[in-house]
Amino acid sequence: MTACTWAPPGWQGEAGVARRDITPPVGIRAKNWGAARTDVSTGNHRPLSLTALALRSSPDSDPLVLITADLSVWRRAEEEWSVRGAVLDAHGLNPARLMLHLTHTHSSPTIHALDVDEPGGAGVSDYLDLLRDAAVAATGDALAACAPATMTVATGRSGVATCRDLPWQQRYVVGFNPEAPADDTLLVARVSGADGQVLATIVNYACHPTTLAWENTLVSPDFVGALREVVETATSGAPCLFLQGASGDLAPREQYTGDPGLADRNGLGIGHAALAALHTLPLPSHGLALEEIVESGAPLAAWRPRPATWQSTIAVDRTELSVPAKPLPSFEELERRWAHIDPGARAERLRRARTQRTNLPVGTTTVQPVWTWRVGELVFVGQPGEAYSYFQRELRQGIPAEGVFVLNLVNGASLGYLPPADAYGKDIYQVWQTAFGSGALEQVTEHAVTRAKELLAEL
Repeated sequence: MTACTWAPPGWQGEAGVARRDITPPVGIRAKNWGAARTDVSTGNHRPLSLTALALRSSPDSDPLVLITADLSVWRRAEEEWSVRGAVLDAHGLNPARLMLHLTHTHSSPTIHALDVDEPGGAGVSDYLDLLRDAAVAATGDALAACAPATMTVATGRSGVATCRDLPWQQRYVVGFNPEAPADDTLLVARVSGADGQVLATIVNYACHPTTLAWENTLVSPDFVGALREVVETATSGAPCLFLQGASGDLAPREQYTGDPGLADRNGLGIGHAALAALHTLPLPSHGLALEEIVESGAPLAAWRPRPATWQSTIAVDRTELSVPAKPLPSFEELERRWAHIDPGARAERLRRARTQRTNLPVGTTTVQPVWTWRVGELVFVGQPGEAYSYFQRELRQGIPAEGVFVLNLVNGASLGYLPPADAYGKDIYQVWQTAFGSGALEQVTEHAVTRAKELLAEL
């Protein structure tokens, strides 16, 4: 060993953060489950929020903006672009430097404008306007707040997420599989100002926010709400951004309830795991140095805090990949396939299938965009699909960086899940739901690893 200093993976430059409340009015359409017997919300469990984090390598450099919002999924490109496009236009941002991310709570209001004639749907248009204005305003405030800052990262673990592909009576159902391993990796980043005060934290964890399900009638961030509260209470109120990881095959062990207390309990589990990781970091803007060797019963290496510096480099890539598309069954075939299930659930499945086809070009391939950011020694990768945890495992193994943040549901309408090739041919929901063909996940993963390595190699 020749090095006598150490610092956690990180970045330094300028950062600013801002938040807006996006809790909808009671009575808005909020049907996210085929088994639900009500279409509209009857109240709010916890507030929904939209938080923007702006990063700059220097005061005169182009910023990065990361926005995370407590919403489920964009079913059409038009609604997503009405928000992201407005942010780009209002602030003159480079499209490669903005990630609009959804936490994927399944208890959010509908953000599908074509639901206008459904119960509660009359409020959706106004709510989309609220989202647009909140994203534009929060981004402006975050950019205005940019000041010298450092970001450092620690890795933790949480056992809340479990594998949700369960073989059961000659098919797969979506629920806890006690015999299958699950990726429990949790990344937490601390963004600190020049005075050492925490400006923001980032928690990146892969787990479907499906605690609250068909029995629930409250709008809720699901477990994300309690998670944020735990972290923000411990960091003097600094905003916590939750980033949903590659959770296509991951969900809580206990879920599908109408009890908000269970959602909070799942959030407490993840939140305290995030704090445990956060407390392993040295003081803000510090690393460690080997200060002296003390001769005792053994020769003792005494490491002490020492101010540290990190690279301020920011580099970005946005690529549109041509990936395999899956031949989709006709609606007649789908109706025959689902003839035996509850009529309400069948109607919801067919409605989603119709909406999915509006985003899918005709042919054997489709386009999947991928955003790759280098932020000092850190990497952020985002894409709009619901990738399996294979995506984040392979990225973190293949990219030569300790801090690799992996985001599902970024920038665009989702065409569905990205399962691994060996899942195709099985009666798995994520396979028959998706428009992506076998091999799409592996292709997206290989591209992201390659581009991240190239960005890290740039000096």
